[in-house]
Amino acid sequence: MDTIEKLKILSDDSRYDLACACGTREDEHRRRGTDGRWLYPVALPQGGYTVLLKTLLSNACANDCRYCPLRTESDVKRCSLLPEEVARIFMEYYRRRKVFGLFLSSAVTGSADATMERINAAARLLRQRHEFRGYIHLKIIPGASDAAIEDAISLSTAVSLNIEVPGKRHFDRLSQKKDYFRDIVRPLKLMARLTDRGSRFSRVKCTTQFIVGASDETDAEIIESVSGLYDRLRFQRVYFSAYQKGLGNPGIPGEQRMLADPEIPFVREHRLYQTDFLLRRYGFSGGDIPLDAGGNLRLDKDPKEVWAESHPEFYPVRINTADKGALLKAPGIGPDTANRIIKARRDRRITRIEDLGVKGKRAERIRRYVICE
Repeated sequence: MDTIEKLKILSDDSRYDLACACGTREDEHRRRGTDGRWLYPVALPQGGYTVLLKTLLSNACANDCRYCPLRTESDVKRCSLLPEEVARIFMEYYRRRKVFGLFLSSAVTGSADATMERINAAARLLRQRHEFRGYIHLKIIPGASDAAIEDAISLSTAVSLNIEVPGKRHFDRLSQKKDYFRDIVRPLKLMARLTDRGSRFSRVKCTTQFIVGASDETDAEIIESVSGLYDRLRFQRVYFSAYQKGLGNPGIPGEQRMLADPEIPFVREHRLYQTDFLLRRYGFSGGDIPLDAGGNLRLDKDPKEVWAESHPEFYPVRINTADKGALLKAPGIGPDTANRIIKARRDRRITRIEDLGVKGKRAERIRRYVICE
């Protein structure tokens, strides 16, 4: 295969990893060019947007992850790009202003460090030979050595290593070749330490991803892990990818759970993203998140609205006097609206929700939980 043929396959296979991209509006959705490249309009963790060329270096995987369509036993068309090919392709697109950044991942080819060596080599070519100073997101391969991880971080704007599931019990059900603490927890902690505030690489952002529904984990287990990633490791973003029926080994727990309703993992993914916003931007803690008796989020309702319904004593929120934390507890009010309220009331009393530029169903929703004296 020539380079473009390989790029079509490897770009397509990279779609299962969301740890750099999550579009919520139509103009943020990925699109594919005629030459096979995937382009991702991405909201960056530190703010702003960029368009990333996203691809794998190789899809020839030595691992046995039972949820993954690229696992070693799968019958798929395998190919690899050389680091030089990745650098050349990216610079061609960059010079034509088609992309502004790169997300580079890979299946595990040979060993974790052998794979990291090729990933880092591609980034080093861009940084040193081509003098590219823009956005590069590199995937950390599970089980990579400390030296390989530090090298990747030194070359990156952002790095990610996918945690996949919350805890060793679930991890062991999905992989026999990888060790949860050695290959996942240890490098996640190292990434956090190397990029901590005041460190040499503090500018580098760290993200990770969960596969939702591959095992029989509860939402409570995922939320506890997410809280730890934010509170203790100071990761910038956590992403969620719904397990898709038929992609993995038919015997994994997720396949059995999907017999009742294959759409459940996708609804759970949506609710977990809503929960993630509550944790990151709304001042909620893990213990604030409302769960049912089985430790799961309600699928039929936004978790913020569930919290509001279970805490009637908190309402109504007084628009003209409440602090930002209280405003954010009102369904329909997000960080932007809360900031607009605080700014507006410096000059005047707010007497109507419509004064904030909010209309329609959203205004009606807010009105149920607030009062404008």
